[in-house]
Amino acid sequence: MSSLDDLYQQVILDHAREKHGFGLRDGSAASSHQMNPTCGDELTLQVHLSADGQTIDSLSWEGAGCSISMASASLLSDLAAGMPVTDAPARIALFRELMRSKGAGVDDDEPLGDAAVLEGVSRYIARVKCAMLAWVALEDSLAGLR
Repeated sequence: MSSLDDLYQQVILDHAREKHGFGLRDGSAASSHQMNPTCGDELTLQVHLSADGQTIDSLSWEGAGCSISMASASLLSDLAAGMPVTDAPARIALFRELMRSKGAGVDDDEPLGDAAVLEGVSRYIARVKCAMLAWVALEDSLAGLR
């Protein structure tokens, strides 16, 4: 394993332990509960918007599951804070493309921020749903806003 792979693995483990955005809060604009029946990962995600409703102020979430699903939710929580609501669907689509890449990556993963460290997960088809869980919950939440 390369030193870059080691670093990526460490970031994933750090986010799985220190879950950013963890803990549901009052005042959400939308929420979604998602479950991965294959492995039992489960997550509820809430979207908190700015006063004008144009920006994701923060995400809050609770769940239980593997390190990948918990780290992915934590990384998404960091990425989404301050993001215009209109940008979120493109970021979700880019992350989905990354997860379907089977380790090949995407042309430009910069819009994914630190969540790009999950690229290695795409080589393990059984783990892709774990990484996607929070992203699908955000997608579902945003659909509920429309």
